[in-house]
This record gives sequence, C-alpha cells and structure tokens, in this order.
Amino acid sequence: MKPFRILLTLLLLFPVCSAVAQNDRRIEEQKRVIASLEKKIAAEEQQIAKLKKGRAATEERARRLARQIESRIRLMDETEKQAQLLREEIRRKDRLAGDLTTACRRHREEYAEMVRESYRNYRHQNYLTYLFSSRDFLDMARRIAALREIAAMRERKLEEITTLSDQVRTEKEKLAARQKSLDAVTRKLATQKKDLERDARNARSEIRRMSEREKTALQRKVAQQQQLSVAISALRKLTKGNKAGASFSSSTSGLRLPVASGRVKRYRENMAEIVGPKGAHVVAIYEGKVVEIKRNRITDKFDVFIAHGEYITSYANLGAVTVEKGQKVARNQQIGIIGSGVDALTMQVEYKLVFGIYPPDPSQRLLAENCFKK
Repeated sequence: MKPFRILLTLLLLFPVCSAVAQNDRRIEEQKRVIASLEKKIAAEEQQIAKLKKGRAATEERARRLARQIESRIRLMDETEKQAQLLREEIRRKDRLAGDLTTACRRHREEYAEMVRESYRNYRHQNYLTYLFSSRDFLDMARRIAALREIAAMRERKLEEITTLSDQVRTEKEKLAARQKSLDAVTRKLATQKKDLERDARNARSEIRRMSEREKTALQRKVAQQQQLSVAISALRKLTKGNKAGASFSSSTSGLRLPVASGRVKRYRENMAEIVGPKGAHVVAIYEGKVVEIKRNRITDKFDVFIAHGEYITSYANLGAVTVEKGQKVARNQQIGIIGSGVDALTMQVEYKLVFGIYPPDPSQRLLAENCFKK
C-alpha cells in the first residue's frame, strides 16, 4: 500500500514541478529582457544629456525622447509580464502549500486515532486477550506479527507527518520569497511610471519650444523611422508564382481592419495608421503566405510581410509576432500583437499598426483605404 501511495504522490507532484521549472525559466528570460531594456534606456539618457542647446538639438532631443518614452512603455509591459508570472507562481505555490497542509492534517488525525486505539487496547489488556485467544502457536505468531505491523504503521505515519511538515515549511518559505520578489517588481513598476511621466513632460516641453516648421520636420523623421526596413522590390521576387491568396486583386474591398477594435488614424496613399487598445490582436486582412519577418532596429518592433498571390501587405510596429516565415495564414488569422508608439506632436502614448499594401506592378497606385470600403 505504501509504495502505491508514494508513487501516486510522485505522479501528482510531477506536473507541478514541471510547471514550476517552466515558469522559472520564463521568469529568468523576462529578467534578461528587462535588463537589456534598462541598459538601452540608460544609454539613450546619456545621449540625450550630451545634446547641446539649439534648434537642431531641440528637434533631436524631442525625437530621442519619443524613442525613450517608447522604450519605457515596453519596459513597463515586460515588467508587468514578470509580475504576472510571479503572481501565477504565487498562486501555484499557495495551492501546493494548502494541499500539503491538508494532507499533513489528515495524517495527523489518522495518527491520533491510531494512538487512541492503541491506548484503549492497552488499558483493557486487549492485546493479551488477543494473543491468548490464539488457536495454536502458529496463529499466535501471526498475531504477534500483525501487532508489530501496526506499531510499524504508526512509525511510518509519524515519518510521513514529519516529511509533509518539512515540505509545507519549504513551500511556505518559497512562497514568501516569491511574494518578496513580486513586491520588488511592483515598486519598480511604480518607479518606471514616474520616469515615464517625467520623460513625457520633458518631451512636451521640447515640442512647445519648436516652430511649426521644426514640428513638421520632426513628424517627417518619425514617419521615416516607421518605414519598413525591407525593400518591397526585393520581396516582390519572392511572390512570383505564389498561389496562396491568389484571388486577391486591386478591386478587393470590404475587408476587416487588421486591428481588432481598431480605427484608422490616417491614410497615406498605400499606407494606413491604425490605432487600437493595448494588447489588441493584429490579423491578416486576407489569406496568404508570410514571406518575411523583420525586427526594426530603430523601434525594436516587428514588421510582417504577407503575400496574397503577387500582392504584398505589410504590418509594421508589432509588439509580438505569432507566425513564422513561410507559414500560410488564413483570412483574419492572428499574426501578432499591436505595438506601442508615441505621437510626435503630443508625445502621448498610443498603440498602433502601420499597414501597407503593394501591387505586383511598382508603377501601379493602390490606396490602402480601398481594401476596407464596404
């Protein structure tokens, strides 16, 4: 019975241990991402501090502060992910500690009943009656062996109680350590929020000092940063003969916006800037094939390119990607998560996607808004 119980306990604890190990790996990876972002922000702050006063420097400071705000937003998002992982770990350890405590209490109750029963038998001399009522010496030997087994059971039960008590104490210590880590991360989030508000105030102050001409130049530079890092002409070569989504054409319309609950902020001919809520899913507007995924070295966001026949759609400023290069996607299938951005003039944080559409003929003009007309 005992080996079976031990095996059952091990089988129950195995998925828990596996989940804990996996969660620990995710927390460590999250720490590395956060450390990298903190290093990047510190380097950017040094560059901003080195800039001299003057018109050109004001424009550069505003542009760098906009990037700094974006980096802080991402740092806060990654820190919140770490906090969520810690909360999940705390809930899991709390459940485990509770289960162990319940099992320990049950073992204590069983042990107490065994002790009470043993005492009653001792007081009434039931052991002697039990032995002297044996049919023969062989029967008496079996009964003595049974009494010894009962005494051994009591010892084993006491050992199980001791082991479970140690496990409860260990898990509660781990739980307290995780809670301490969560408190530290929560304090860090509060500090990051204050730093973000400070950067936003500084950026708005820089914007107010700029002339309209300088503001226009700043908008143009920020727009250039959002330009797709891969030449569409090179991608057109990859779409030759592509059959996935080949029914797409310049007359295709009535499609859903690629951002769930999104709205178009502005159109720029073949491009559209679409804003949405934090964490919004980005979907493919039409069935096709993922021909390229790139990470923008300036914004640190992802750009995804999908071929529909020989047409190409681009989805820039993704915070995360859920597809792979070469993968076929269905219409309205999720391809990623919307990324954060900063309005160049107001320095307000927003979540947006820069969508683009390109026909196989470079000389052909294709308006992004035509895809979504009903």
